[in-house]
Amino acid sequence: MLDALGGQWIERTVTGPLPPMQVRAGFAWFEKTRTALVEMAAASGLERLGQEQRNPLKTTTYGTGQLIKAAMEYQPDEILLAVGGSATVDGGVGAAAALGWEFLDTHGNPLPPGGGHLAELAAIRAPAKLSLPPVLVLCDVTNPLCGPLGAARVYGPQKGATPAMVEQLEAGLGHLGRMTAEQLGVDILDMPGGGAAGGLSAGATAFMGATLTSGIETIINLYALPEELVDTAWIITGEGCFDEQSLYGKVVSGILNAARGTGAKVVVLAGQVKILPDVYRKAGVAAALACRPEGMGLEEAIRRGETLLRDRACELIDRHIRP
Repeated sequence: MLDALGGQWIERTVTGPLPPMQVRAGFAWFEKTRTALVEMAAASGLERLGQEQRNPLKTTTYGTGQLIKAAMEYQPDEILLAVGGSATVDGGVGAAAALGWEFLDTHGNPLPPGGGHLAELAAIRAPAKLSLPPVLVLCDVTNPLCGPLGAARVYGPQKGATPAMVEQLEAGLGHLGRMTAEQLGVDILDMPGGGAAGGLSAGATAFMGATLTSGIETIINLYALPEELVDTAWIITGEGCFDEQSLYGKVVSGILNAARGTGAKVVVLAGQVKILPDVYRKAGVAAALACRPEGMGLEEAIRRGETLLRDRACELIDRHIRP
């Protein structure tokens, strides 16, 4: 797929989501447009951790910042930062630290990595020299940094946060937002999408001068998808959990928009399906199948993911496409 777009994959060894873990991760480089595409999950994603390692008080986006720094070696005209699937709730502080920003406590010491120490932040120091090209954050959620729909309360539990951890993370993100406003003059507390990837979207705005944009629309335009759908009968797309949120700004909704007027039928293969057929059919989805069987634990489903996906794909063809 990268070859078709004239891109190449460039790997580096970077810090994983749970220091001192080291992982091999990479970014896509498109020479023709001089664009780097960094996927934060490659370095800081939940997929990098086992269930027992998930602890957003300690996990960090530092490796994502290292990938951005590595991409800068190619002197890009633009950096696309894809957020989602993160194991972190650190407000993007880890990524910014990798780019030279300093986050200090009242004693002038650097904050330890992770979201658990954000409430101790006393001073933010910009790097002496940081020259980034325009950074576009590809974001498909509208959650703010804090509050009932914020990064900690909505996404913290799936990253391993207990109720007590959620409150600690919420307080830390709120403090980070206030400190950013006071010391940098940047308001990240109320921005739509700021809570994506544990607040990395908000942090990228404050510390990289980034702009948030629709991830799915950017990718659709990059691949010229509407032109490819002219003679298409079926479109198969997917989601980790297909629910009503999937119909508003996420991948499925973007595919539905691209498919309108083409006559193509859209079907969804998802880890879980948590939306009633009447609802998704009304939105334009012809069928939706869950890969994870009822009663199967998440860890087992992930371990058997390839087999489960293949089985549901065969079922999809037999039930909906082949007839």
